[in-house]
Amino acid sequence: MKFVTAALAIMCAFATLPQRAGAEPVVVVELFTSQGCSSCPPADALMVKLARRADVIGLALHVDYWDYIGWKDEFANPGHTLRQKGYAHAARRKMVYTPQMIVNGQDDVVGVHAMELADLIAKHKRVPPTVSVQVTRTGGAVVVRMQAIGDGAANLGPDSGSYLGPYDVHLVRFTPMQRAQITRGELAGRDFEYANTVDGWTVIGQWDGQAPTTLKVDIDGDRPAVVLVQRSGFGAIVAAARAD
Repeated sequence: MKFVTAALAIMCAFATLPQRAGAEPVVVVELFTSQGCSSCPPADALMVKLARRADVIGLALHVDYWDYIGWKDEFANPGHTLRQKGYAHAARRKMVYTPQMIVNGQDDVVGVHAMELADLIAKHKRVPPTVSVQVTRTGGAVVVRMQAIGDGAANLGPDSGSYLGPYDVHLVRFTPMQRAQITRGELAGRDFEYANTVDGWTVIGQWDGQAPTTLKVDIDGDRPAVVLVQRSGFGAIVAAARAD
């Protein structure tokens, strides 16, 4: 019952957020979660809500460090754990936890704190973009076009005193909705829905943040994909787009 109550409270909180279809820039929210974590179901329910928004790219990264307590998360990937630890190291945090949400690679919040998350999303939407990314998907390929804009473009050049890059360009694959029945561990006997479960992550290139650049990468299957442009070393995600 407490999971249902928490999920309802979260959904009510997010009902106050503006829904602006096609708004730019989008905000990336990464949820680090686990099927073995008894505190995670409300955050998983929140990700279902985030996945419906046009102005947010929500990604659920299932980690593997709770697998020892009796239930192995079928969506867990050691690479997700390493990514979470990379964020912790970059922010000089001494520990990782679930459910944790990272907003645009910069701010972290407990995944069940809906109002704090809402404030962070609103804050990042107010930041003028410095990088533009356009992603097109045709057949078995994705084409990514990046360029500096606004203040980012104004600060380019050897005499500018500012260097924006380098950036890593990530191609992320995910499954929009999956269901799981938990038979052991702290959540035994419960069924859950999981939105935007990440099941593929590739760094397809780097960009120095200066001259406009185009990358092309082959892609298989019809699962959704997004592209993230992120400052190297687990820094800020400065641009993101869906590969439609």
